[in-house]
Amino acid sequence: MPQHESKICPRCSQPFECKVGSILICQCSSVRLNDEERYHLSKLYTDCLCASCIKEVQAEYQTQQFQHRSKS
Repeated sequence: MPQHESKICPRCSQPFECKVGSILICQCSSVRLNDEERYHLSKLYTDCLCASCIKEVQAEYQTQQFQHRSKS
């Protein structure tokens, strides 16, 4: 039986449903992260985030990387 869990996003405090037992239909599966983005996210948070926050953290990381590369 698939596990579904009601969670509160640790970043924005909004409720969302985590579907760890059915990861392909979980809200987080709508966000595609590369390995570097996934690693960055794991350094900041130890639990699931809502899809909106994942996208925001991803965009912040991409902006940081762009700024870092443009300074080099």
